[in-house]
Amino acid sequence: MVQTLGEKAEHKPVAASLAFNGGRKAGRAGFALTLGMCALWGASPAWGQTAPGEPQPIQAGRAATAGMYGDVDVIHYDAVLGLPGPGGTTVDGVAVLTLRATRTGVPAAVLDFTGLAVTEVSVDGARVDARHADGRLSVPLPSGAGPADTFAVRIAYRGTPDDALFLGRNVHGHPVAFVDNWPNRTRFWLPTDDHPSDKATASLTVYAPEGWKVISNGRPLLEDAPAPPAADGARRRAWRWRTDVAVSPYNLVFGAADMEVRTVGLAACGSAPASPREDGCVEVSAWLYPEDVGQADVSFRRAAQMVDFFTDLIGPYPFEKLAHVQSSTRFGGMENASAIFYTDRGLASGRSMEGTVAHETAHQWFGDSATEADWPELWLSEGFATYFGHLFFEEADGAAAFRRLMEEDRGTVLASDDVKGPVIDRSEQNLFALLNDNNYPKGGWVLHMLRGILGDETFFQGIRRYYGTFAGKTATTRDLQAAMEVVSGRELGWFFHQWLEEPGYPELDLTSRWDAATGEVVVTVRQTQDASWPTFRLPLEIEVRPDAGGSARHAVEVTEREQTYRFLSPGPARQVALDPDGWVLFGASR
Repeated sequence: MVQTLGEKAEHKPVAASLAFNGGRKAGRAGFALTLGMCALWGASPAWGQTAPGEPQPIQAGRAATAGMYGDVDVIHYDAVLGLPGPGGTTVDGVAVLTLRATRTGVPAAVLDFTGLAVTEVSVDGARVDARHADGRLSVPLPSGAGPADTFAVRIAYRGTPDDALFLGRNVHGHPVAFVDNWPNRTRFWLPTDDHPSDKATASLTVYAPEGWKVISNGRPLLEDAPAPPAADGARRRAWRWRTDVAVSPYNLVFGAADMEVRTVGLAACGSAPASPREDGCVEVSAWLYPEDVGQADVSFRRAAQMVDFFTDLIGPYPFEKLAHVQSSTRFGGMENASAIFYTDRGLASGRSMEGTVAHETAHQWFGDSATEADWPELWLSEGFATYFGHLFFEEADGAAAFRRLMEEDRGTVLASDDVKGPVIDRSEQNLFALLNDNNYPKGGWVLHMLRGILGDETFFQGIRRYYGTFAGKTATTRDLQAAMEVVSGRELGWFFHQWLEEPGYPELDLTSRWDAATGEVVVTVRQTQDASWPTFRLPLEIEVRPDAGGSARHAVEVTEREQTYRFLSPGPARQVALDPDGWVLFGASR
């Protein structure tokens, strides 16, 4: 996911590396943000209504979900949703959830569902008296139900959604309907176990106004077929999609509008096991408003190339297709599995959103397939998408383009108040507050530093091991650490702890002098960050450039608040630089 703002954010100046030129500090350069976290776009207003308020995330922790922590596991969703005609706001839905109890004797399936009226509930065809209060739907299960038993829970409902399902007008003033679930707002339009850990397959049928197209997860089963009219008499058509790849609830989406579809290309041929195509390829497409079809070339011209790159680098493409969809999402981009949603305003502006496309495409592997087990470990999704999105541009546009993106992210981190807390923050109860500079640019930098320590071959081998183990599942940071330790043969607990569980970053001061008696350049490195931040362990390089010409690099490990190193040199140094290749996240002393 990427949040976006019409103008670039300003950041404090930052040094890419810390260097002394003739005994004086080098000047610092300022960097502008292109992919970081900024303010939300406002949602489009509902038909005939003013814009809705801010999204309503449920608080984090075990109270954030009812089902999984209530000993119920949803296996499959099969839902039918009827949309009103333009001007209407009432939707009708029927959802059949195939679920099981995770232990013997679970008395009820407690699901997350809020804002809509439940009209009927049945279990395996028999009507039951369900309790619906305080955003929880408690459905009684047969006595003695256990893990070996599965149940079909059918829930009929109707009403005007409070959130997540937006019935509004797009940037061009035309009516549309889009789902926008993140983080745990699926419950506003679909009964669910609304937590990323409970993955399920899904089928979704949407009755949409005539003349619209409907996009959803997975593959199409029914397109533009006859459907019953809406309660207001509006004519509708039926669209049905199905995903046989289990995904988290926030990934279950649909969008309905007057859209044109452009095929961008085929990708991951022979390496897309979920593809329904006979050639084994994934179709990459762009679903755009008629006014903005030119974006297929502006923002999505390399979208298929991105899929090929990530497939080769990480592992097989995990879903049936990849549709890039212009929508009414509150975010600059939202990585819904196989159907990425982008802000309609951003695409209508005519500007390229290619950076966002790379970020959201990387999410198909990290976040959508290998999913963080709980909200506090969001960096496993957003930090990965940030870094791997940048890696595409390293491959496609060269090292200089990649370095520029990393330095922009460095500037964001060093200017941010978010980094005063740890990346993995288990105390944060506001889930939207997790969309911060810790989980995005700092998380990306954590991966970059790990790559610098392990080297490319070992780092990417570890990434492939991690992804291969947890594709289609959920994972924790400890799982990532274990994968990296196996392939590297190194203990890495210190690295993950200091960068993810502690606040801040190192601020470094560098001084150097010439010791003529010993023929050495004497370099002192001081960590001057706030005392409440840790003393960091930093494997890095020091480059010495003598007046006589040439240069020498020395690998050191900084572990104290102040350390001095002595390097033989043919003469005094005209420049001494820390981390000349930019592998370590640090700032210059203030």
